[in-house]
Amino acid sequence: MSIPVVDFGAYSINQPDVSDKHLHILSKQLKTAFTEVGFVFLTNTGISHEEVDRVMDISEKFFLQPDELKQPFSRKSFAKVPNHGWVSLETERLNQRRPGDLKEAFNVVSLQPDIKWPSGAVKSFQEIYSPFYLHCKELALRVLRVMAHSLDLDPEVFLSVHRHVGTSENGSTLRSLYYPPVISGEAKKDQLRCGEHSDYGTITLVFQGSEGLQVLSRSGEFIDAPCIPGAVLLNIADLMQRWTSDRFVSALHRVLLPPPGDSSSRQCTAFFLHPDDQALITCCDGSNKYPPVTGAAYLTERLNSSYGQN
Repeated sequence: MSIPVVDFGAYSINQPDVSDKHLHILSKQLKTAFTEVGFVFLTNTGISHEEVDRVMDISEKFFLQPDELKQPFSRKSFAKVPNHGWVSLETERLNQRRPGDLKEAFNVVSLQPDIKWPSGAVKSFQEIYSPFYLHCKELALRVLRVMAHSLDLDPEVFLSVHRHVGTSENGSTLRSLYYPPVISGEAKKDQLRCGEHSDYGTITLVFQGSEGLQVLSRSGEFIDAPCIPGAVLLNIADLMQRWTSDRFVSALHRVLLPPPGDSSSRQCTAFFLHPDDQALITCCDGSNKYPPVTGAAYLTERLNSSYGQN
């Protein structure tokens, strides 16, 4: 099995709309990818490689600062958006059977003006992150429209519950991840850079700086997700699998430790799309395969598990 590649140029964020012909083609391609693999590479999305590089560069500058300069931006220090902010090394544990993940993260949940942004050596952080967040949002919503069409649904079934992305009423998160160099033999037993997990929300856009990500295939084997310059790796998340009564598949994935002797760091940026906090998600086929759940309740439950707060 390999992760399919789909040319999204006909509905890139630079296009005003998509023709019925191209919408049909894209719907068929994404439906195949999401029912068989759960992941797909999108090329020609309108998000440039140069813009991604700028996000990676400013993120690395932030992460390479001393912890005392990052501490004022810690997750949980933003009252209205508790998932916003910096996550220190080994704080998060996505696989509960493993030690804490060997990564740091910075979560951007809200673009509202009362949010405090990193400054000083990274004073352009906000001006780089904010437009990138909006570009990711636009691409994600376009993908949702294609997904709805592939299931013969009115696009508003998905779009109407993603009205508040970028505010304190929605948990969608632009997340920069930094995996520091790992010295051979210093990692804990069974520790990974990122433990096996599936994502929580609707869909996720992934921008890889280098290889290292692995995806669990339907046959039960982990396969490498290559790093394709300019492409966006997109995957189904758990709430979308529930929403579609398991028609679309949310696949487990992980980031392994680097091979012995490899002292390089790794970077990745991901946009996690979530429905609005008060949106009630029910199976879109009318079945009761999964009970109704609000966007906020589901996200809170999953985050508490990742941070050991159950």
